[in-house]
Amino acid sequence: MNYILSIDQGTTGTTAVLIDANTMNFVDKLNKEFPQIFPRPSWVEHNLNDIWETVEYTVKQILKNNNITSDQISSIGITNQRETTCAFKKNGIPLSNAIVWQDRRTSEFCNSLSEKKDYIRKKTGLQLDSYFSGTKMNWLLSNNENVKKAYENKDLLFGTIDTYLLYKLTAGQSHKTEASNASRTLLMDLETTEWCDDLLEIFKVPRETLPEICDSFCNFGVTKDLSFLPDGIPITGILGDQQSALFGQAGLKSGDLKCTYGTGAFMLLNTGTEIKESQHGLLTTVAYKENGVAYYALEGSTYICGAAVQWLRDNLEIIKNSSDIEDLARKVKNLDEMEHVMFLPFFTGIGSPYWSSDAKASILGLTRDTKKEHIARACLDGMALSINDLLQAMALDTNEEIKTLKVDGGAALNELLMNIQSTISQVEIIRPKVIETTAYGAALASAIGAGMIKKEKVLELWKKSDSFHGNKGEASHYEMKKEKWTHYIKALFL
Repeated sequence: MNYILSIDQGTTGTTAVLIDANTMNFVDKLNKEFPQIFPRPSWVEHNLNDIWETVEYTVKQILKNNNITSDQISSIGITNQRETTCAFKKNGIPLSNAIVWQDRRTSEFCNSLSEKKDYIRKKTGLQLDSYFSGTKMNWLLSNNENVKKAYENKDLLFGTIDTYLLYKLTAGQSHKTEASNASRTLLMDLETTEWCDDLLEIFKVPRETLPEICDSFCNFGVTKDLSFLPDGIPITGILGDQQSALFGQAGLKSGDLKCTYGTGAFMLLNTGTEIKESQHGLLTTVAYKENGVAYYALEGSTYICGAAVQWLRDNLEIIKNSSDIEDLARKVKNLDEMEHVMFLPFFTGIGSPYWSSDAKASILGLTRDTKKEHIARACLDGMALSINDLLQAMALDTNEEIKTLKVDGGAALNELLMNIQSTISQVEIIRPKVIETTAYGAALASAIGAGMIKKEKVLELWKKSDSFHGNKGEASHYEMKKEKWTHYIKALFL
């Protein structure tokens, strides 16, 4: 039996997934977290060696756990946290920590380019924001001595995480990316899906340091000189994590919509080959590129989702495991107790649709009788209210009522959260059988790139698990909460 190996390199950990290459059925997964580095307020970094160690560990361990030899791997797919920016030498050695997509250190630089923001948005589909990779590359070239010296010595390579992993997996033979990841850099022309000279000049990023932009499904290279995999395994599919989740949710046609509840929450609406410009604070991005044709999506980005639960776990220590939040929040039996308690989870600013980089997280409306279960419930409310803002922007941009929402990601396993979301947004929430749709999407992309299946096969493979219809008895409570939510955001941050 042969398998597809999917490497899902996320913000807090790496997940290796095995898919049966014959049936495309999910076989097993293994996750390993790695440290988050916070050098200063609003700075977030990852050690690239830590990331690589989790890739090596999860791949070796999942093969061992399933008694699979490495020569049974037919192909590899990669999906990744997207805007996180890597600088490394041509021998693959990192020149610095990766600057994570959540990092806000380039906000002042973005402000200095404000007169160009409309042009940049038109060219890239993105807001001029420190979220995106081009601003981080500029910072590294301006402030990191190792990066400066490597550039002077013609030994500097940039990339997002997919590029770095591909480079390591192929022993430096492939310095490439694909269009969904490249579309998150502020450096790619959305129409041509090529690096844009004007944008490279604005952000002062040398073209020769950037990877080649490829289709999402193709042979990116083969494994070489690895201790944990044999030489010659083709890497045939790469997608940014949110586009991969859309793909894993069978979101192949215009109008297909999904939301991934991960470290942050991200909602994507497939718009086909049409580049649709948002009028309500969303982004335009590449969904995937096949045979030279780009397919696009509207995207809403909430920076903090599951990360708020991690904060309750790690900083306040009111839960031991992230999954404990559901049982704790269910201890709130009377929502009247929650009337004034609001959790605004804006630890790294607000993304869509408001785009306020200076916003900070807040817990409001506390009284002497507020308990940890109230904070837990307010945290779930805040996550759902953030996502509701994305959903409302989608409805306004499409001029259509949205009645269903496909969900995935770790926090989508929280049934209380799913019911809260359904109540707040007044939509049916649909959860698939394969909840690891990000990793699954990368495996499907690899299967297409390797010629194992046609793209249309993805539609047959998607299966519904369950759905959520909310609680009508709580609707009036959440109508009040939505009004307060909007009031606080406008009063505090806009």
